[in-house]
Amino acid sequence: MSPALAQEKLYTVDDIYSLPDGQRAELVDGQIYYMAPPSRKHQEISGELFGIIREYIKSKNGSCRPYIAPFAVFLDENDMNYVEPDISVICDPDKLNDKGCSGAPDWIIEIVSPGSRRMDYFKKLFKYRTAGVREYWIVDPDRNRITVYDFESEDTQDYTFTSSVKTGIFEELIIDFSDLAGLLKL
Repeated sequence: MSPALAQEKLYTVDDIYSLPDGQRAELVDGQIYYMAPPSRKHQEISGELFGIIREYIKSKNGSCRPYIAPFAVFLDENDMNYVEPDISVICDPDKLNDKGCSGAPDWIIEIVSPGSRRMDYFKKLFKYRTAGVREYWIVDPDRNRITVYDFESEDTQDYTFTSSVKTGIFEELIIDFSDLAGLLKL
């Protein structure tokens, strides 16, 4: 007889909520991934992008709602997936509740940190696509790259911080990353 394989412990959202105050983590397929505090550059990029998106939605009297991390996103019906995207845009108000977003946001932006690279480019890419996110941007300042996944049209485009990038979910929103890079001195 072969020895029994060790069972990997699976965690739930309750385990995330039981973490000590100040400890941030995400839960993907029952596995906890602890998060380091974001850098100043990360926060500046996130804040600027959030502001651009929020102002665009307001100017169009749009019904979509943008949220900046920490904001809870429960991707699935189960309690084994909990993420805090840097920016989430939700266009279906029925997905919003007091805890966050229940289901896939329409648009997610992740700003890559050295410790989040593998998670953002691989694990989250797969989870977001299968959960039904319409558009996913990976903003990677260290690599001078913005990767845009339009899951609806199954298209992927790469840009740099000298590019203007058009969103897929909004007809007229174009984000000029060269303006952002100049403002942030990237």
